[in-house]
Amino acid sequence: MIILYIKLFEVISLVEKNKEYILDIVGTGYEGEGIAKINGYPIFIEGAIEGEKVRALIVKVKKNFAYGKLIEVIEVSEDRVEPKCQYYKRCGGCSVQHMNYNKQLEYKHERVKDCISKIGGLDENLVKFPLGMARPERYRNKVQLPVGIVKGKLSIGFYAPRSHNIIDLDSCLIQDKVADIVTKIVREWMEKYNIAPASIDGIFNKKGLIRHIMIRRGFKTNEVMVVLVSTDEKVPYITELIENLKENIDGLKSIVLNINKAETNVILGQKCISLYGEDTITDYIGEFKFNISPLSFFQVNPKQTEVLYRKALEYAGLTGEETVFDAYCGTGTITLFLSQKAKKVYGVEIIEEAIHNARKNANSNSVDNAEFFVGKSEEVIPNLINEGIKPEVIVVDPPRKGCDIKLLDAIGEAKPERIVYVSCDPSTLARDLKILTEKGYEVKEVQPVDMFPHTSHVECVVKIEKK
Repeated sequence: MIILYIKLFEVISLVEKNKEYILDIVGTGYEGEGIAKINGYPIFIEGAIEGEKVRALIVKVKKNFAYGKLIEVIEVSEDRVEPKCQYYKRCGGCSVQHMNYNKQLEYKHERVKDCISKIGGLDENLVKFPLGMARPERYRNKVQLPVGIVKGKLSIGFYAPRSHNIIDLDSCLIQDKVADIVTKIVREWMEKYNIAPASIDGIFNKKGLIRHIMIRRGFKTNEVMVVLVSTDEKVPYITELIENLKENIDGLKSIVLNINKAETNVILGQKCISLYGEDTITDYIGEFKFNISPLSFFQVNPKQTEVLYRKALEYAGLTGEETVFDAYCGTGTITLFLSQKAKKVYGVEIIEEAIHNARKNANSNSVDNAEFFVGKSEEVIPNLINEGIKPEVIVVDPPRKGCDIKLLDAIGEAKPERIVYVSCDPSTLARDLKILTEKGYEVKEVQPVDMFPHTSHVECVVKIEKK
C-alpha cells in the first residue's frame, strides 16, 4: 500500500495546477471531454477531440484525475469543425458542437457501449449505432430563458455552466427560430418601459418582476405559446407587449402570465393567468394529438421522439392480444403509441397532474383501451397483478436516476415475456439491465437515439426478453 501511495504521489506531482502541458488526446469522457494521460493519470480537457495534440492549462488537480483548459490545438482532428454558435465557448449547453455530427454520433455510440459493457457486464455489440437527425439544428420546441441584470445590463439567455450567471444571447442554434423573435420583442419592451427583472448579478431581486420567458411551439401545428414568469400579477405596460407579440409572431395562440413569487430555483409557479388566446397549444407525435399547457410535460424534440417511440413499439412486439404495463407513463405519450397494437395498456405515474393530462390525451385521441393510475409503479403494478391482471409486456421510461429497485423486483415477479426499457442515462440503464439479467432476462438489442444533438445527452431504447 505504501509503494502504491508513493507511485500515485509521483504521478500527481508530475501534474501541477496552473502549469501548461503538451498532451495527446487518447480518449473521450462521458461528457464529451478529451482525455489525456500521464503515466495512466487521466486529464479531462473540454473541447479537445481524440487523436489531437493540444496545449492545456491544468486548472484542477484531484487524487484520481485532473481538469485542463484547452489553450491551443497543435494537431487538429479531421472531425473538428468550427462551431456555428457564437456563444459556444461561453454557454456550454452544446458541449460537443466542435465535433462534426457523425463524430458526435460515434462518441455517443462509444459512451453507451462503454456503460453497457463495464457497468452492465453485457456484450457491447448489442449496442446499435445511434439514430441521428438529418438536420440537427433548431430541433427544440421549448425554451426557458432566465432574465436578469448582469453588470448593469439587461440579459436574457442561459445560465453559464455550474452557475446562475446569465449569458446574454440573441439566438440559439438548437431552439426554434420563433424563440429568437420573442426574446427580441420582450427585451425591447423591458428596456423601453424600464421593467425590472427579478435577478441582479445572480441574486434574487424581490422588487423585480420578470424571472423567465418560456416559449413553446407546436412543430406540426405551428401554434406558439409565450409564457412570462413574473413575481407579481400586476405587470405595467403588459398590453403593449401583448399587442407587439400579436403583430409579429405567426401562429401565436397563447400568452400566459405565470406567477412565481418564491425565492427558489424552480422556474414555474402553479398559478397561470391567460392574457391572450387559449390556455393551451396543440402538437402531434405520430398520429396522436396532445394539448400542451404551460405546466405540462411534452418532449422537446418531437421528431426524434417519434423515432424513439416507434422503436419502442417495435421492440414491444405487439400482436393485438397483449396486456401492457407502462411504468413512469407521464402524460401518456408512449402509452398511446402502445395502444395502437395492444389489447389493453395500463399507465402508472406518481404525478397526479400528469395522469390527469394522460386521461385527457387518451380521450381526445379516442383511445379506449388505455387506463391510468396514480401512484408508485413498484406499488401499483403488484396490486394490478394481485387483481389478476398479468402483463405480457412491461415498458419503463424512468427518470435519469433509473428504475426503483422495488419496481425491478416487481417486474421480476410479474415475469412478462418482454420488457422495453427507455432510458435517458446510459449509466443507470446499464446498472438496471444487469439486475434484470440476474432475474432471468436477456438483453437482445440496445438502440441509442440522438434526441439532443450537439449535447452530451443520449437516449436509448432496449429490447429485453425472458430467457
